[in-house]
Amino acid sequence: MATLVAYVRGGDVYVSKGSAETRLTTGGGWSRPQWAPNGKSIALLKGGQLWTMKADGSAKRRVTTRAAAGASWSPDGRFLAFASLSCSGGPGVYKISATAVNAVPEVVFPSYCRGEELPAEPAPRTAPTGSLSERLRADDAVAWSPDGTKVAFRGGDCESIYDACLTVGTIATGGEKTVAAYGGGSRQNSGFAVLPTWRRDGAKLAWTAYQKGETPADDQPVHVVEYDIATGATRTVGASQDRELAYVDSARAVATGTHRNGSWVMVVNLTTGARTPFHQGSQPSVQPKR
Repeated sequence: MATLVAYVRGGDVYVSKGSAETRLTTGGGWSRPQWAPNGKSIALLKGGQLWTMKADGSAKRRVTTRAAAGASWSPDGRFLAFASLSCSGGPGVYKISATAVNAVPEVVFPSYCRGEELPAEPAPRTAPTGSLSERLRADDAVAWSPDGTKVAFRGGDCESIYDACLTVGTIATGGEKTVAAYGGGSRQNSGFAVLPTWRRDGAKLAWTAYQKGETPADDQPVHVVEYDIATGATRTVGASQDRELAYVDSARAVATGTHRNGSWVMVVNLTTGARTPFHQGSQPSVQPKR
C-alpha cells in the first residue's frame, strides 16, 4: 500500500502500509477508526463515545459525552459528524467541532430537529453480539460526502415507510433521498444497509448490506453494494461476507472479509474483484494521500 491503513484487532487500533504494523491504542474497547482529511488525526470510538487522537496514537481526547456511532470528518477537517439519538426518538446525525474544548453538538438530520433542544444524552450502547448480520444491523456509522454537501446515514424519514433504509441527506436543504430500503411499502424482503462510505471523487457510495428475500433464492448474505450517484445503478463488489469497505482510489478498496476462518482486512480490486489479504483485523480506514 502507498498509504497507511488503520484497522481494529482485538479492540485496539493498528496502522500499516505493508508487512510491518504499528499499534496505536492499548486496553481494548476501541473501534471504528476514521482518518482526518489531512491524514494527521484519527477519530474513533471508545465505550460508545467519540474520541480523537493524532496519527501516532498520542493526544487522545474525548470529543463528546453523547453516545455516538462511527464518525466522519468534514472535508475541511473542522467538524465530525456522528449519529446519536434525535429529537424524533430515532437515530439522528449531529456535527461537532473536532478541536474545540467542551463543544456542543449541532443537529444536522432530521432537519426538523434543528433549533430544537437537544434530547437527553442516551447511555452508550454496549457492543452488539450474535451473528455477523446481527452485529452489523444497527451500526449507525455515517459518511460525510467529499464535497461537504451531503451525509449518508442509516435510517431517516424513510423509516416511516420501510423497516430499514439508508439515506443521503443534503445538508443545506435538509432534504433526504432513500438509496436502499428493506421491508415495508411494496418490498417483500427484510435486511439492512449500513456503514456508508464515499469514493474520494464523490461519484460512488458504497455500503454493507444484507437481504432476506421472499424465497431462499433471493437471500443475499452480508456483502458490499456500490451505488452510482449519477445514475442510481448498483452492483455488488468483493465477495460474500465482505463488509466495511473503504476506498483507496477509483480502482482499489480495502474491506473486512473472511479469511483463514477469521476477519481480515482484504485489498479488493474494484474492476476484477480480486482480493488480497492485508492484515488480520476489521473496520479499515485509508489515510488520505498528502
